[in-house]
Amino acid sequence: MVGQPPLQGLKVLEFAGLAPGPFAGLLLADAGANVLRIDRAISGKTHAPGAEATPTPDSLTRHKSSIAVDLKSSSGVELVKQLARTADVIIDPFRPGVLEKLGLGPEVLCDINPRLVYGRMTGFRRDGKYSSMAGHDINYLAVSGVLSMLGRKGEKPHPPWNILADFAGGGATLFQGILLAIISRKKTGKGQIVEANMVDGANYLTTYPRIALKTPLGGHPRGENLLDGGSPYYDTYETKDGKYMAVGALEPQFYAVLVKSLGLDGQDWVARRHDRETWPEMRRQFEETFKSKTRSEWERIFDGTDACCTPVLEYSELELQPGREGDQRPAVTLRDTPLLAVDEKASDPSKHGQGPGVVGRGYAGEGLSAGQGGEEALSKWFGWSKGKDFDVEKSGLVLIQKPKL
Repeated sequence: MVGQPPLQGLKVLEFAGLAPGPFAGLLLADAGANVLRIDRAISGKTHAPGAEATPTPDSLTRHKSSIAVDLKSSSGVELVKQLARTADVIIDPFRPGVLEKLGLGPEVLCDINPRLVYGRMTGFRRDGKYSSMAGHDINYLAVSGVLSMLGRKGEKPHPPWNILADFAGGGATLFQGILLAIISRKKTGKGQIVEANMVDGANYLTTYPRIALKTPLGGHPRGENLLDGGSPYYDTYETKDGKYMAVGALEPQFYAVLVKSLGLDGQDWVARRHDRETWPEMRRQFEETFKSKTRSEWERIFDGTDACCTPVLEYSELELQPGREGDQRPAVTLRDTPLLAVDEKASDPSKHGQGPGVVGRGYAGEGLSAGQGGEEALSKWFGWSKGKDFDVEKSGLVLIQKPKL
Protein backbone atom coordinates (compact mmCIF):
# COMPACT_ATOMS: atom_id res chain seq x y z
CA MET A 1 0.00 0.00 0.00
CA VAL A 2 1.42 3.38 -1.01
CA GLY A 3 0.86 6.70 0.73
CA GLN A 4 -0.42 9.97 -0.67
CA PRO A 5 1.72 11.88 -3.19
CA PRO A 6 4.36 14.04 -1.46
CA LEU A 7 2.73 17.42 -2.18
CA GLN A 8 -0.85 16.32 -1.52
CA GLY A 9 -2.84 19.26 -0.13
CA LEU A 10 -0.43 21.98 -1.27
CA LYS A 11 -2.43 24.81 -2.85
CA VAL A 12 -0.86 26.49 -5.88
CA LEU A 13 -2.14 29.49 -7.84
CA GLU A 14 -0.56 29.49 -11.30
CA PHE A 15 -1.08 32.57 -13.44
CA ALA A 16 -1.57 31.33 -16.98
CA GLY A 17 1.45 31.47 -19.26
CA LEU A 18 3.31 29.27 -21.74
CA ALA A 19 6.12 26.72 -21.38
CA PRO A 20 8.30 27.37 -18.28
CA GLY A 21 5.65 28.64 -15.85
CA PRO A 22 3.18 25.87 -16.65
CA PHE A 23 6.02 23.34 -16.47
CA ALA A 24 6.80 24.40 -12.90
CA GLY A 25 3.08 24.00 -12.15
CA LEU A 26 3.07 20.61 -13.87
CA LEU A 27 5.92 19.35 -11.70
CA LEU A 28 4.00 20.43 -8.60
CA ALA A 29 0.73 18.92 -9.88
CA ASP A 30 2.39 15.61 -10.77
CA ALA A 31 3.60 15.47 -7.15
CA GLY A 32 0.02 15.83 -5.91
CA ALA A 33 -0.29 19.59 -5.39
CA ASN A 34 -3.63 21.26 -6.11
CA VAL A 35 -2.77 23.58 -8.98
CA LEU A 36 -5.38 26.17 -9.95
CA ARG A 37 -4.56 28.08 -13.13
CA ILE A 38 -5.79 31.67 -13.30
CA ASP A 39 -6.86 32.49 -16.87
CA ARG A 40 -8.22 35.59 -18.52
CA ALA A 41 -11.99 35.90 -18.61
CA ILE A 42 -13.49 35.56 -22.11
CA SER A 43 -16.79 37.34 -22.60
CA GLY A 44 -19.65 34.88 -23.10
CA LYS A 45 -17.29 31.88 -23.00
CA THR A 46 -15.95 31.41 -19.47
CA HIS A 47 -18.10 30.44 -16.50
CA ALA A 48 -21.15 30.89 -18.74
CA PRO A 49 -23.96 28.29 -18.66
CA GLY A 50 -24.05 26.29 -21.89
CA ALA A 51 -20.90 27.92 -23.27
CA GLU A 52 -17.52 26.30 -23.59
CA ALA A 53 -14.26 28.16 -23.99
CA THR A 54 -11.65 26.86 -26.43
CA PRO A 55 -8.70 25.14 -24.71
CA THR A 56 -5.72 27.45 -24.34
CA PRO A 57 -2.42 26.76 -26.17
CA ASP A 58 -0.92 25.51 -22.89
CA SER A 59 -0.54 21.72 -23.11
CA LEU A 60 1.12 21.24 -19.70
CA THR A 61 -2.19 20.95 -17.90
CA ARG A 62 -2.51 17.47 -16.43
CA HIS A 63 -3.94 17.31 -12.91
CA LYS A 64 -4.78 21.05 -13.04
CA SER A 65 -7.98 23.10 -12.89
CA SER A 66 -8.71 26.63 -14.10
CA ILE A 67 -10.68 29.70 -13.14
CA ALA A 68 -11.19 32.74 -15.36
CA VAL A 69 -10.72 36.14 -13.75
CA ASP A 70 -10.77 39.68 -15.12
CA LEU A 71 -7.62 41.03 -13.48
CA LYS A 72 -8.47 44.54 -14.65
CA SER A 73 -11.52 44.40 -12.42
CA SER A 74 -11.10 45.35 -8.77
CA SER A 75 -13.50 42.59 -7.74
CA GLY A 76 -11.48 40.09 -9.76
CA VAL A 77 -8.28 41.23 -8.09
CA GLU A 78 -9.94 40.94 -4.70
CA LEU A 79 -10.88 37.35 -5.48
CA VAL A 80 -7.23 36.48 -6.18
CA LYS A 81 -6.16 38.22 -2.97
CA GLN A 82 -8.66 36.19 -1.00
CA LEU A 83 -7.40 32.96 -2.59
CA ALA A 84 -3.83 33.98 -1.73
CA ARG A 85 -4.74 34.17 1.98
CA THR A 86 -4.77 30.38 2.22
CA ALA A 87 -2.64 29.43 -0.79
CA ASP A 88 0.84 27.96 -0.37
CA VAL A 89 2.44 28.92 -3.67
CA ILE A 90 2.07 31.56 -6.38
CA ILE A 91 3.59 31.08 -9.85
CA ASP A 92 4.17 34.38 -11.66
CA PRO A 93 5.32 33.77 -15.27
CA PHE A 94 5.18 37.39 -16.43
CA ARG A 95 7.81 39.97 -17.24
CA PRO A 96 8.87 42.14 -14.28
CA GLY A 97 6.20 44.51 -13.00
CA VAL A 98 3.08 43.00 -14.61
CA LEU A 99 1.45 41.62 -11.46
CA GLU A 100 2.75 44.54 -9.40
CA LYS A 101 0.79 46.95 -11.61
CA LEU A 102 -2.34 44.89 -10.97
CA GLY A 103 -1.83 45.08 -7.22
CA LEU A 104 -0.88 41.40 -7.01
CA GLY A 105 2.86 41.67 -6.50
CA PRO A 106 4.72 39.95 -3.67
CA GLU A 107 4.71 43.03 -1.45
CA VAL A 108 0.90 42.79 -1.40
CA LEU A 109 0.24 39.05 -1.39
CA CYS A 110 3.05 38.13 1.01
CA ASP A 111 1.76 40.77 3.40
CA ILE A 112 -1.70 39.20 3.22
CA ASN A 113 -0.23 35.72 3.75
CA PRO A 114 3.26 35.66 5.33
CA ARG A 115 3.51 31.89 4.69
CA LEU A 116 3.10 32.35 0.94
CA VAL A 117 5.89 31.16 -1.35
CA TYR A 118 5.82 33.65 -4.21
CA GLY A 119 7.57 32.03 -7.18
CA ARG A 120 8.33 34.22 -10.15
CA MET A 121 10.33 33.62 -13.25
CA THR A 122 11.79 35.72 -16.00
CA GLY A 123 13.85 34.95 -19.06
CA PHE A 124 16.64 37.45 -18.48
CA ARG A 125 18.02 38.54 -15.11
CA ARG A 126 15.81 41.05 -13.33
CA ASP A 127 18.83 43.25 -12.62
CA GLY A 128 20.60 42.79 -15.97
CA LYS A 129 20.91 44.85 -19.14
CA TYR A 130 18.27 42.77 -20.95
CA SER A 131 15.68 42.85 -18.15
CA SER A 132 13.14 44.96 -20.04
CA MET A 133 13.49 43.11 -23.34
CA ALA A 134 11.36 40.32 -24.79
CA GLY A 135 13.07 37.03 -25.49
CA HIS A 136 12.76 33.29 -25.99
CA ASP A 137 14.75 30.21 -25.10
CA ILE A 138 17.32 30.81 -27.84
CA ASN A 139 17.97 34.36 -26.59
CA TYR A 140 18.45 33.27 -22.97
CA LEU A 141 20.86 30.56 -24.08
CA ALA A 142 22.67 33.07 -26.26
CA VAL A 143 23.44 35.64 -23.55
CA SER A 144 24.18 32.95 -20.94
CA GLY A 145 27.06 31.60 -23.04
CA VAL A 146 25.50 28.15 -23.27
CA LEU A 147 24.48 28.45 -26.92
CA SER A 148 28.08 29.12 -27.94
CA MET A 149 28.92 25.54 -26.90
CA LEU A 150 26.21 23.81 -28.92
CA GLY A 151 26.78 22.80 -32.53
CA ARG A 152 29.09 21.05 -34.95
CA LYS A 153 32.57 22.10 -35.96
CA GLY A 154 32.46 24.75 -38.66
CA GLU A 155 28.72 25.29 -38.23
CA LYS A 156 26.70 27.96 -36.45
CA PRO A 157 25.53 27.44 -32.85
CA HIS A 158 22.35 25.38 -32.77
CA PRO A 159 19.67 25.38 -30.04
CA PRO A 160 18.22 22.04 -28.81
CA TRP A 161 14.49 22.82 -29.12
CA ASN A 162 13.54 24.87 -26.05
CA ILE A 163 14.59 22.25 -23.53
CA LEU A 164 17.56 23.92 -21.87
CA ALA A 165 16.38 27.41 -20.97
CA ASP A 166 12.58 27.20 -20.86
CA PHE A 167 12.22 23.86 -19.15
CA ALA A 168 15.47 22.84 -17.44
CA GLY A 169 16.85 26.29 -16.62
CA GLY A 170 13.41 27.84 -16.17
CA GLY A 171 10.49 25.68 -15.05
CA ALA A 172 12.47 22.92 -13.33
CA THR A 173 14.73 25.44 -11.61
CA LEU A 174 11.76 27.43 -10.31
CA PHE A 175 10.23 24.16 -9.06
CA GLN A 176 13.43 23.44 -7.18
CA GLY A 177 13.40 26.92 -5.65
CA ILE A 178 9.79 26.53 -4.56
CA LEU A 179 10.57 23.23 -2.84
CA LEU A 180 13.55 24.81 -1.07
CA ALA A 181 11.33 27.65 0.14
CA ILE A 182 8.74 25.16 1.43
CA ILE A 183 11.46 23.31 3.36
CA SER A 184 12.70 26.62 4.74
CA ARG A 185 9.15 27.55 5.75
CA LYS A 186 8.97 24.50 7.98
CA LYS A 187 11.87 25.96 9.98
CA THR A 188 10.97 29.66 9.94
CA GLY A 189 7.19 29.59 9.60
CA LYS A 190 7.48 32.15 6.81
CA GLY A 191 7.26 31.99 3.06
CA GLN A 192 9.45 34.06 0.76
CA ILE A 193 9.93 35.32 -2.77
CA VAL A 194 11.58 32.76 -5.07
CA GLU A 195 13.11 34.27 -8.20
CA ALA A 196 14.35 32.20 -11.13
CA ASN A 197 15.56 33.33 -14.51
CA MET A 198 16.40 31.20 -17.51
CA VAL A 199 19.80 32.75 -18.11
CA ASP A 200 21.16 31.81 -14.69
CA GLY A 201 19.26 28.52 -14.67
CA ALA A 202 20.73 27.37 -17.98
CA ASN A 203 24.15 28.64 -16.95
CA TYR A 204 24.05 26.68 -13.70
CA LEU A 205 23.23 23.50 -15.62
CA THR A 206 26.34 24.11 -17.70
CA THR A 207 28.69 24.34 -14.68
CA TYR A 208 30.74 21.27 -15.61
CA PRO A 209 31.11 21.99 -19.36
CA ARG A 210 31.91 25.65 -18.59
CA ILE A 211 34.70 24.69 -16.19
CA ALA A 212 35.91 22.13 -18.73
CA LEU A 213 36.57 24.93 -21.24
CA LYS A 214 39.81 25.57 -19.34
CA THR A 215 40.88 21.92 -19.38
CA PRO A 216 41.94 19.49 -22.11
CA LEU A 217 38.45 17.95 -21.95
CA GLY A 218 36.73 21.00 -23.41
CA GLY A 219 39.44 23.45 -24.35
CA HIS A 220 39.16 23.03 -28.12
CA PRO A 221 36.81 25.00 -30.40
CA ARG A 222 33.11 24.06 -30.54
CA GLY A 223 32.54 20.64 -32.06
CA GLU A 224 36.16 19.50 -31.60
CA ASN A 225 35.99 18.23 -28.02
CA LEU A 226 35.48 14.81 -26.51
CA LEU A 227 31.83 15.31 -25.55
CA ASP A 228 30.49 17.70 -28.20
CA GLY A 229 30.79 15.58 -31.32
CA GLY A 230 34.49 16.08 -31.89
CA SER A 231 35.39 12.56 -30.87
CA PRO A 232 34.43 9.69 -33.22
CA TYR A 233 33.56 7.46 -30.26
CA TYR A 234 31.09 9.96 -28.79
CA ASP A 235 28.80 10.66 -31.72
CA THR A 236 25.89 9.35 -33.77
CA TYR A 237 26.13 7.31 -36.96
CA GLU A 238 23.70 6.72 -39.80
CA THR A 239 22.73 3.15 -40.57
CA LYS A 240 21.84 1.41 -43.82
CA ASP A 241 18.14 2.21 -43.42
CA GLY A 242 18.63 5.92 -42.69
CA LYS A 243 18.28 5.58 -38.94
CA TYR A 244 20.98 6.23 -36.33
CA MET A 245 23.05 4.62 -33.60
CA ALA A 246 24.54 6.56 -30.67
CA VAL A 247 28.09 5.79 -29.53
CA GLY A 248 29.50 6.82 -26.15
CA ALA A 249 32.40 4.41 -25.65
CA LEU A 250 34.69 6.67 -23.62
CA GLU A 251 36.42 4.18 -21.33
CA PRO A 252 38.99 1.76 -22.80
CA GLN A 253 37.11 -1.40 -21.84
CA PHE A 254 33.92 -0.11 -23.46
CA TYR A 255 35.77 1.13 -26.53
CA ALA A 256 37.38 -2.29 -26.96
CA VAL A 257 33.94 -3.94 -27.05
CA LEU A 258 32.74 -1.32 -29.55
CA VAL A 259 35.50 -1.80 -32.12
CA LYS A 260 35.40 -5.58 -31.75
CA SER A 261 31.64 -5.60 -32.35
CA LEU A 262 32.15 -3.37 -35.39
CA GLY A 263 34.80 -5.78 -36.72
CA LEU A 264 37.43 -3.06 -36.52
CA ASP A 265 39.72 -4.41 -33.80
CA GLY A 266 43.36 -5.16 -34.47
CA GLN A 267 44.30 -1.57 -35.33
CA ASP A 268 45.70 -0.61 -31.90
CA TRP A 269 42.96 2.04 -31.59
CA VAL A 270 42.23 1.24 -27.94
CA ALA A 271 45.63 2.49 -26.85
CA ARG A 272 45.58 5.40 -29.30
CA ARG A 273 41.96 6.53 -28.99
CA HIS A 274 43.02 9.87 -27.44
CA ASP A 275 45.39 10.57 -30.32
CA ARG A 276 43.52 13.13 -32.39
CA GLU A 277 45.59 12.22 -35.44
CA THR A 278 43.70 8.93 -35.58
CA TRP A 279 40.23 10.51 -35.30
CA PRO A 280 39.55 11.34 -38.98
CA GLU A 281 40.33 7.80 -40.18
CA MET A 282 38.55 6.27 -37.18
CA ARG A 283 35.44 8.30 -37.93
CA ARG A 284 35.56 7.40 -41.63
CA GLN A 285 35.67 3.69 -40.82
CA PHE A 286 32.92 4.02 -38.19
CA GLU A 287 30.67 5.81 -40.71
CA GLU A 288 31.34 3.25 -43.41
CA THR A 289 30.79 0.30 -41.09
CA PHE A 290 27.57 1.56 -39.51
CA LYS A 291 26.10 2.15 -42.96
CA SER A 292 26.67 -1.51 -43.84
CA LYS A 293 23.81 -2.72 -41.63
CA THR A 294 20.35 -1.56 -40.61
CA ARG A 295 19.72 -0.16 -37.18
CA SER A 296 17.85 -3.32 -36.18
CA GLU A 297 20.83 -5.42 -37.18
CA TRP A 298 23.15 -3.25 -35.08
CA GLU A 299 20.74 -3.48 -32.15
CA ARG A 300 20.97 -7.25 -32.25
CA ILE A 301 24.76 -6.98 -32.18
CA PHE A 302 25.05 -4.42 -29.38
CA ASP A 303 22.10 -5.22 -27.11
CA GLY A 304 23.36 -6.65 -23.83
CA THR A 305 26.96 -5.52 -24.38
CA ASP A 306 29.08 -2.84 -22.69
CA ALA A 307 29.93 -1.10 -25.97
CA CYS A 308 27.88 1.97 -25.00
CA CYS A 309 26.16 1.78 -28.36
CA THR A 310 22.39 2.18 -28.51
CA PRO A 311 19.71 2.99 -31.08
CA VAL A 312 18.51 6.58 -31.48
CA LEU A 313 14.82 5.97 -30.91
CA GLU A 314 12.11 8.31 -32.13
CA TYR A 315 9.08 9.18 -30.02
CA SER A 316 6.75 7.61 -32.58
CA GLU A 317 8.51 4.30 -31.97
CA LEU A 318 8.45 4.66 -28.22
CA GLU A 319 4.76 5.47 -28.26
CA LEU A 320 3.61 2.67 -30.55
CA GLN A 321 6.06 -0.23 -30.39
CA PRO A 322 5.72 -2.63 -27.43
CA GLY A 323 9.00 -3.52 -25.79
CA ARG A 324 10.61 -0.14 -26.43
CA GLU A 325 10.09 0.98 -22.81
CA GLY A 326 8.18 3.98 -24.06
CA ASP A 327 5.73 4.23 -21.16
CA GLN A 328 6.02 7.71 -19.71
CA ARG A 329 6.73 7.65 -15.98
CA PRO A 330 7.17 10.26 -13.26
CA ALA A 331 10.57 11.93 -13.33
CA VAL A 332 11.56 10.34 -10.03
CA THR A 333 10.42 7.21 -8.21
CA LEU A 334 9.30 7.55 -4.61
CA ARG A 335 8.61 4.01 -3.45
CA ASP A 336 6.44 4.91 -0.45
CA THR A 337 4.69 8.08 -1.66
CA PRO A 338 4.76 7.90 -5.47
CA LEU A 339 3.96 10.81 -7.74
CA LEU A 340 0.86 10.68 -9.91
CA ALA A 341 0.88 8.36 -12.92
CA VAL A 342 1.21 9.66 -16.46
CA ASP A 343 0.54 6.52 -18.50
CA GLU A 344 -3.05 5.25 -18.47
CA LYS A 345 -1.73 1.69 -18.44
CA ALA A 346 0.31 2.18 -15.26
CA SER A 347 0.04 -0.95 -13.11
CA ASP A 348 2.64 -0.69 -10.34
CA PRO A 349 2.24 2.57 -8.36
CA SER A 350 5.72 2.35 -6.86
CA LYS A 351 7.26 2.31 -10.35
CA HIS A 352 4.76 3.94 -12.68
CA GLY A 353 3.12 6.44 -10.32
CA GLN A 354 -0.26 6.22 -8.63
CA GLY A 355 -3.69 6.99 -9.99
CA PRO A 356 -5.31 6.39 -13.38
CA GLY A 357 -2.83 8.28 -15.57
CA VAL A 358 -3.90 10.82 -18.16
CA VAL A 359 -5.38 10.87 -21.64
CA GLY A 360 -2.60 10.82 -24.23
CA ARG A 361 -0.19 8.84 -22.00
CA GLY A 362 2.25 11.75 -21.97
CA TYR A 363 2.54 11.79 -25.77
CA ALA A 364 -0.37 14.14 -26.41
CA GLY A 365 -1.48 17.01 -24.23
CA GLU A 366 -5.06 17.41 -23.16
CA GLY A 367 -6.14 21.04 -23.39
CA LEU A 368 -7.54 22.88 -20.40
CA SER A 369 -10.14 25.52 -21.15
CA ALA A 370 -10.25 28.74 -19.16
CA GLY A 371 -12.56 28.08 -16.24
CA GLN A 372 -12.57 24.30 -16.63
CA GLY A 373 -12.98 22.53 -13.29
CA GLY A 374 -12.29 25.72 -11.39
CA GLU A 375 -15.57 26.12 -9.52
CA GLU A 376 -15.33 22.54 -8.28
CA ALA A 377 -11.74 23.18 -7.19
CA LEU A 378 -12.76 26.27 -5.23
CA SER A 379 -15.33 24.19 -3.41
CA LYS A 380 -12.98 21.28 -2.73
CA TRP A 381 -9.78 23.14 -1.91
CA PHE A 382 -11.01 26.36 -0.33
CA GLY A 383 -14.52 25.43 0.82
CA TRP A 384 -16.04 28.16 -1.32
CA SER A 385 -19.49 28.02 -2.86
CA LYS A 386 -20.93 29.98 -5.77
CA GLY A 387 -23.38 32.63 -4.70
CA LYS A 388 -21.99 32.74 -1.19
CA ASP A 389 -18.25 33.33 -1.60
CA PHE A 390 -17.90 34.09 -5.31
CA ASP A 391 -19.99 34.78 -8.36
CA VAL A 392 -19.65 35.42 -12.08
CA GLU A 393 -19.41 38.91 -13.49
CA LYS A 394 -18.69 39.55 -17.17
CA SER A 395 -17.58 35.93 -17.60
CA GLY A 396 -15.01 36.18 -14.80
CA LEU A 397 -15.16 35.08 -11.20
CA VAL A 398 -15.45 37.84 -8.59
CA LEU A 399 -15.37 37.85 -4.84
CA ILE A 400 -18.63 38.47 -3.02
CA GLN A 401 -17.91 41.21 -0.52
CA LYS A 402 -19.39 40.30 2.83
CA PRO A 403 -20.58 43.04 5.18
CA LYS A 404 -18.25 43.80 8.05
CA LEU A 405 -19.85 43.25 11.44
